[in-house]
Amino acid sequence: MKKVYIGKIVATHGIKGELRIKSNFPYKKNAFKIGNHLIIEGKEYEIKTYRVHKQFDMVTLDDYHNINEVLFLLKKNVYMTKEELSLEKNQVLDEELMNYQLLTTEGKRGIIKEIFFASPTNKIMRVKLEKEVLVPLNSPLVKIDTNKKEIIIDAMLEM
Repeated sequence: MKKVYIGKIVATHGIKGELRIKSNFPYKKNAFKIGNHLIIEGKEYEIKTYRVHKQFDMVTLDDYHNINEVLFLLKKNVYMTKEELSLEKNQVLDEELMNYQLLTTEGKRGIIKEIFFASPTNKIMRVKLEKEVLVPLNSPLVKIDTNKKEIIIDAMLEM
């Protein structure tokens, strides 16, 4: 059972035990489904309701109906099992991308040092080829082959 980091509980919302989760997880539609289970400090909780409010994901869990019942969950990290995410074949987690082989169209090999968000919508890879470069992950110059577990970067990008 592999756990995947989804986000962090940052606050409660209202008096009915709703939790505010800060998350930049790319596959929220797979994760925040009613009936799915979130893992918080090693214990599983079932999602009873879900909605989006501003930039937060709002959930109620199990049979908690009161703000006082959920205060112990504040500031805790939220995980989910990879199996329950039910990702499609072309959907890849950042942790898995780190293990992919990195190639350029000129045949050079490299390694991925880090994947991070430059903004809420732009994900960047820090790549070590001959020198270290930053590559936008959602660029048309980057092709991800999930079958071969390869990331191919167009040679135009190299300097």
